[in-house]
Amino acid sequence: MTTATRETISDEQLIDLLGRLDLETKIALITGQDFWSTTAVEAIGLRSMVLSDGPSGVRGPVWDERSPSLNLPSATALSSSWSTEVASEYGHVSAAEARRKGVDVVLGPTINLHRSPLGGRHFEAFSEDPLLTAELAAAYVRGVQEQGVAATPKHYVANDFETDRFNANTVVGGRALRELYLLAFEKAVTESHAWVLMSAYNSINGVTATEHELLETPLNSEWGFDGVVVSDWTAVRSLDAARASQDLEMPGPVGAWGAALVAAVRGGEVDEGAIDRKVLRILRLAARVGALEGAAPRRVDPIDGVAFAREAEIQGAVLVENRGVLPWSASPSRIAVIGHNATAARSQGGGSATVVPEHVIAPLEGITAAFPSAQIDYAIGAVVQEGLSDLPLAELTNPHSGGPGVRVRFLDESGAEIFAEDRLATSYVWFGGDAPIARARTIEMSTRWAPREDAHVRLGFAGVGHGIVTVDGEIIVDAQTRSVGDDLGAALLAPPSRSGAVPAPAGVSRDVVVSFSYEPLPGGLAGAIGVAFGVEPDASDPEALLEEAENLAAMADAVVLVVGTNSRVESEGYDRGDLTLPGRQDELARRVLAANPKTVVVVNSGSPVVMPWADQAGAVLLTWFGGQEYGAALGDILSGEAEPGGRLPTTWPREQGDVPVIDVTPVDGDVRYDEGIHIGYRAWLRAGVAPRYWFGAGEGYTRFETSRASARPVDDGVAVTVDISNVGERDGKHVVQVYIARSQSAVDRPVRWLAGFARVDLAPGEHERVALTLPRRTFAHWDDGWKVEPGCYDVQVCADAANVIAAVEVMLD
Repeated sequence: MTTATRETISDEQLIDLLGRLDLETKIALITGQDFWSTTAVEAIGLRSMVLSDGPSGVRGPVWDERSPSLNLPSATALSSSWSTEVASEYGHVSAAEARRKGVDVVLGPTINLHRSPLGGRHFEAFSEDPLLTAELAAAYVRGVQEQGVAATPKHYVANDFETDRFNANTVVGGRALRELYLLAFEKAVTESHAWVLMSAYNSINGVTATEHELLETPLNSEWGFDGVVVSDWTAVRSLDAARASQDLEMPGPVGAWGAALVAAVRGGEVDEGAIDRKVLRILRLAARVGALEGAAPRRVDPIDGVAFAREAEIQGAVLVENRGVLPWSASPSRIAVIGHNATAARSQGGGSATVVPEHVIAPLEGITAAFPSAQIDYAIGAVVQEGLSDLPLAELTNPHSGGPGVRVRFLDESGAEIFAEDRLATSYVWFGGDAPIARARTIEMSTRWAPREDAHVRLGFAGVGHGIVTVDGEIIVDAQTRSVGDDLGAALLAPPSRSGAVPAPAGVSRDVVVSFSYEPLPGGLAGAIGVAFGVEPDASDPEALLEEAENLAAMADAVVLVVGTNSRVESEGYDRGDLTLPGRQDELARRVLAANPKTVVVVNSGSPVVMPWADQAGAVLLTWFGGQEYGAALGDILSGEAEPGGRLPTTWPREQGDVPVIDVTPVDGDVRYDEGIHIGYRAWLRAGVAPRYWFGAGEGYTRFETSRASARPVDDGVAVTVDISNVGERDGKHVVQVYIARSQSAVDRPVRWLAGFARVDLAPGEHERVALTLPRRTFAHWDDGWKVEPGCYDVQVCADAANVIAAVEVMLD
């Protein structure tokens, strides 16, 4: 059954329900009930609908380790699969998680473009290419909504940076808007009939996104969108958004609408017809997700989410260097695993997309399981982590319950307890739920900590406010912290920390109490806060860490060096300062590779980093943020049990200074997209500078040949066929990439642009004729409408964005 015909309630019935509502109820319906849900109206059989962050998993209405979620690989891993089948299954798994958690609307996928590699939320979006993003986004939406759960493509539109994102103005031309930034949203609406879409924080050409005409044209008038436009949280700033095609303000009930909007309608400032249209869309969404009486929710098809998380990471891992090292056909006798991220792996990026998994299989754990007969040695090599890490649950005793964990008490201004809960971690985000964040003024966290190993550590707190940390009654830290910047991501999701030195003898139980006093955030975010306590890594002797890693590498038969970013580098709320690996990881890589040139370097980042040592590596495997099954998938790839299936969805530079489009910082309030349609590989080709790895690059464990490419015009575009043969000795995956070029044009064009792609899985000796149809629109440019310039076009089958395998000319009229 298609997503377009799922409703069992007609528009006539919805209009009848609308007629039974008074103005106050209508306004309540288009204003959130709380952080994560809409208003219920029992009189018409409407229950509250729950919205939840994803998109790489579904957190649910609470941010809580006691309610764990499936943690899928990051969107950059998904897009590296170049597979609409994987994207659709990703959506299916997300829908299953949503229903398990009582969620009706998944706030994903994020389909802004990788305009700059410095974008802080790069890991959460798909690609630098609009077509690849569009195809995968449409498949993701289809996978979610076929299961009766709404998907929410976001953030509409040109929201490709984090710096000053609440107030910055994107200055972008109409052609770039249409050909790049709107294209992914267009396909998600016109082809997969997205039920919800999220408007962004930023302005576009001087008008705030929630008030912009783009919400009507092209979204409604051209694309036929009949769903709900939900705001990003607190993005509705005024009643002008109610006059625009903005349908739902979140969160609620405090915001810009509410009583002010009731008064504006009654005073004739806002047409009640505009309100009715919004309410009708809310009711239609409720019918689609089964929140309205007479429209039961669809039963989600069963799916193994854990197995999918592992497979999705395999499909998205990109092998960009392999000098005869991988796969390990026989188990090495002695394996050195090196790197902080080998144990403290990043399974996801930071920010509102965070989910809380039950367990993450880190690379060291996965490699140990994959090679049970090998001796596994580990060295941290270089400290990567910044800020605090949780105290291990196994070392903590809750002084209230006697079980594992922490007692958390909420105190009012007088110091009286008004709420308490028992937690199983030492870092917390309250963003919804029962805790009285807005009423409390102090959060007290207490536990008995018995370290399993002797250590001298720095114990501290993180949060925006005043923290006091005591150990056995002695004050270790007493400090006031302030947010760096005024962004929600900085204040809530990546707060500053303070710590003090404390001895931690093994097996000795210590009473740890952290008292944290704060002022609630303003407005609709008064119930949100992020607080943590824990330890900072020991970086007291960096040279000794490097030497230990060198020595292990020299003695090993095989080496896996895991390098990557940390939570202060890639997160919502701020952009990256540079593309270098944090800490002394580049030095670590050079020294380990000199000690053992056959080292496999595994890169655990969600977006590009510069790798000055890559030419010396035995192999380089880009694994993104790998989800909760990260280590298990890595073990499969190293052993040859599985082939890394990915191709790059974005270009990786050799040097940061080479990147042709990199600015993310507003100047006088503006981020100017002066490069127009030339971003990503298009900009690199135009600049004539070679990156380290091109968009589309990647290899597997077998070899493919391409032959007999042909292209001919047909009624709806150009039909392309090409023969692909597996001439290697293993099963493998190949991605056919078809680009268009037009060297003689009166219109500014990219050197080439992606027009179509197809995945092919073949056994040794097998071949397949791959057929693609490139829609006529793919050849068009925007000039107050879509126009195809008549003449000759080159249809190019490529290994990646720079390397043409075969080219065929076609004439279009």
